Amino acid sequence: MPGSDRVAVQADVRFPGADGQPLPMDVYLPPDMKNGDKRPVVVIVLGYPDPGFEKNFGLKFKQIAAVTSWARLIAASGLVAVAYSNREPLADLDAVLDHLGKNVASLGIDGTRIGIWASSGHGPLALSALMRRRELKCAALLCPYSLDLDGGTGVAAAARAFRFVNPGAGKTVDDLPAATPMFVARAGNDEMPGLNAALDRFVAKAIARNMPIAFVNHAEGPHAFDLYHDSDTSREIVKSTLVFLRAQLIR
Repeated sequence: MPGSDRVAVQADVRFPGADGQPLPMDVYLPPDMKNGDKRPVVVIVLGYPDPGFEKNFGLKFKQIAAVTSWARLIAASGLVAVAYSNREPLADLDAVLDHLGKNVASLGIDGTRIGIWASSGHGPLALSALMRRRELKCAALLCPYSLDLDGGTGVAAAARAFRFVNPGAGKTVDDLPAATPMFVARAGNDEMPGLNAALDRFVAKAIARNMPIAFVNHAEGPHAFDLYHDSDTSREIVKSTLVFLRAQLIR
């Protein structure tokens, strides 16, 4: 995307974690940003404990190419992107959001226009944040685990198997703010157990409630098609995600 190579990255900016000890976050700034600008911000949600993620993959979540690439695309779109580390997923996401709200001037962000981006096992934490944090203006969710509805147990089973947090257990679509827009991308060939069964129920319930949901189905796409499926359809959905975030956050 034009401008991606000119995104400025403020690496390892410290913020106080929920336990009071510092944690690092990386702040990606649009290439046309000037001193004194205040831009909307998109937080890339981390639904796993980062120490375990780093142990398994040798990198912090904020360092993997999937995250750095999306952060650069978001910033090249004119928004600030934030990728962070954690120790406790739910509490430290709240800590990041609290820090952003208190440090808008130094970080160059507009604290009244905050969105979140999440994929896969990070989805349940993102949905929980929408339920709890009314300052969030939108959410972009790609191939997300969501909520167990109508007696389903697939999300809970996946959370146990893959060790992501599931703070939405026992919640329903009615617990989400009715007016907060969501972008949801589904992979028709998603191989993750229970994901599409839960997602299909979630989308149907959201539509029945007449929520502002933008939904796209990549019929041939595997899980994480934005990483693994080199196709025009994948690229168009990535573009649509960025267009959605801009439309909801830039006034």
